[in-house]
Amino acid sequence: MSLKIATIGNGCFWCTEAVFLHLRGVISVKSGFSGGSIKNPGYKEVTTGRTGHAEVIQIEFDEQLISFKKLLSVFFSTHDPTTLNRQGNDIGTMYRSAIFYHDATQQKQAEEMIKELETGKIFSDVIVTEVTEFSAFYGAESYHDSYFESHQQEPYCNMVINPKLQKFLKNFKSDLK
Repeated sequence: MSLKIATIGNGCFWCTEAVFLHLRGVISVKSGFSGGSIKNPGYKEVTTGRTGHAEVIQIEFDEQLISFKKLLSVFFSTHDPTTLNRQGNDIGTMYRSAIFYHDATQQKQAEEMIKELETGKIFSDVIVTEVTEFSAFYGAESYHDSYFESHQQEPYCNMVINPKLQKFLKNFKSDLK
């Protein structure tokens, strides 16, 4: 195994975790926060928008089974990277589109993919995804872990997460566990 870490934010981490857990080569997915100004923030602090953190997931993956580029492909196809500080009805800097790269290769691949998507006019608006060097990850409280799996009947999970997950499962069949 060749284990690597990726840290990405593309809106609500409940939605994001539910998607990435299904990918072959993904070992673990942890919800948390990155890119802010204080250490060890809690969910309630982050959701005020005053800490500067983004809701993110930290993905541990086996690079021999799934590439960072494939993770980026899933990332860009499962959220709207053209909306600043917003994903659907989730509004605020904590829901921004962000890639916190762990090394120069991740940075280069993220920047290249954004350029390819813009050149190919895949999105009708400009991509606003932040590409920033990783500095720290703070895990969210444990009740956020596997949130969708534990709360599928809740309205948010049913109306927001499940349709996104179903679309992902259909579009990435060959990459599933």
